[in-house]
Amino acid sequence: MMLNDADIARQSRMLHIDEIAAKIGLEPGDLDHYGEFKAKLRYSTMKRFEDKPHGKLILVSAITPTPAGEGKTTVSIGLSQALNRLNKKSIVAIREPSLGPVFGIKGGAAGGGYSQVLPMEDINLHFTGDFHAVTAANNTLAALLDNHIYYDNELNIDPRRVTWKRVVDVNDRMLRNIVIGLGGSKQGFPREDGFDITPASEIMAILCLSNNMDELKERIGKITVGFTYDGEPVKVHQLGFEGAISALLKDALKPNLVQTTENTPAFVHGGPFANIAQGANSILATKMALRLSDYVVTEAGFGFDLGAEKFFDLVCKYGGFCTDAVVLVATVRAIKVHGGAKLKDIAQPNPEAVKAGLVNLAKHLENINKFGMKSIVAINRFPTDTEEELKIVVDFVQESGFEASIVEYHSKGGAGGLELAEKVIGMVDKDVCNYRGLYDWKSPVEEKIFTIASEIYGAQKVDYTADAKADLKKINKYGFDKLPICIAKTQKSLSDNPDLIGRPKDFLVTVREILIASGAGFLIPITGEIMRMPGLPKHPSAEVIDVESDGNISGLF
Repeated sequence: MMLNDADIARQSRMLHIDEIAAKIGLEPGDLDHYGEFKAKLRYSTMKRFEDKPHGKLILVSAITPTPAGEGKTTVSIGLSQALNRLNKKSIVAIREPSLGPVFGIKGGAAGGGYSQVLPMEDINLHFTGDFHAVTAANNTLAALLDNHIYYDNELNIDPRRVTWKRVVDVNDRMLRNIVIGLGGSKQGFPREDGFDITPASEIMAILCLSNNMDELKERIGKITVGFTYDGEPVKVHQLGFEGAISALLKDALKPNLVQTTENTPAFVHGGPFANIAQGANSILATKMALRLSDYVVTEAGFGFDLGAEKFFDLVCKYGGFCTDAVVLVATVRAIKVHGGAKLKDIAQPNPEAVKAGLVNLAKHLENINKFGMKSIVAINRFPTDTEEELKIVVDFVQESGFEASIVEYHSKGGAGGLELAEKVIGMVDKDVCNYRGLYDWKSPVEEKIFTIASEIYGAQKVDYTADAKADLKKINKYGFDKLPICIAKTQKSLSDNPDLIGRPKDFLVTVREILIASGAGFLIPITGEIMRMPGLPKHPSAEVIDVESDGNISGLF
């Protein structure tokens, strides 16, 4: 019987972080150490490698996620390990886990089996404090803003039009809508407010989209925190707080260096969700990985329709990346769910459900072509998959004009997918980058939203509520209309309705409101019933998490 993730992590022989750094040409003096196995890159280190040529960038994405699991992070880590087994210099660059999902519905997010990033417990919990720094920076800005309004309010800010919310890295539905400032005049001005989860903070988006500290400070200064009584937008630089907020992020901006179960170097940095933000690790981490290795494997959160679309239309453009190939992860189990199989029955052979569920995979393959990308489908094998079911998926992928490779990175580490690594090498080494964006940033806002909704999701029409139409008028009036689009949408469906699995047809996308993230540099149309503060499930992962007398933590998976 295979060991669980926690036992595998504990039994893995970790190297001192200085040894990991040496593999990619770094010295101990290039690092700020956080114990034996974690470190951050110093600013001087990043400066020294600024002009170094880039390696190849491989993006890992997936079909629409299901409770059956796809294993995108595991495949990302495993692929990087496989590339190193083939004597290629590879680094994996992924996001940090949020405490919300760790204690909520998902559990840990450090990969799985023999393809994990280590130290797993640290990474899944407080790690190097980046999430806490983002939370502190976000909430300090909220406090300073309310303090400005309390004393004189020189900028004439309308308390009813404050748009900046507080955040906490916990799934807490009770904080979605609150009233603050109660208790009399000395406690402030009562107003409606609410919390988002930390990965949804614009500060997190800025941290991950900034190329250096100067850019981070400039972006923070551009944040729109609310509007005046005259309806004019108010920016952080008008308040003069961008320096203080940036100071709280001084260390958080530095990429984190760790290792995998096979001692492959790994950058784990930043954590925006792809359903409510851009869903990719930091630009700085990816750039450093590209300068320090020949092949960088990174991932985009959730399905291709969310994380990958935003990676190509936002992250690549702000980071100056040209992605060389896409690896699309699919599982027989998830395809069955999209084909109508019940979750409790996915371990049972069901070729007909596999055939029916291929429509979801087909749509994501079509979407990959829209960006001009070459791609390989990684079929992440589970023990219950039959040869017949696997053959159905492989044949379909090949008939669709794509390559397919069955991988077992979870149970075998890098050795479980050498074929995929070889195919990736062949694909990226012989071809130039052909990446293209989906839309022109200069196009009207409604046109950009419809392009994403129709081309990527398959929507027939986009509807706007009265609030969203009012937001559009503000966006156009104050010159925010040239910003790109970062749609907030359920990850459970190609549509904005989480109940519509497979490949929905003839559906509408409803935009409830459009948030202005002028510091991050995008607009956020909120669609369907998506929340920027998730709730906990009936049986959260927290129920099985425990700590033993020796300090070891159990239940993280």
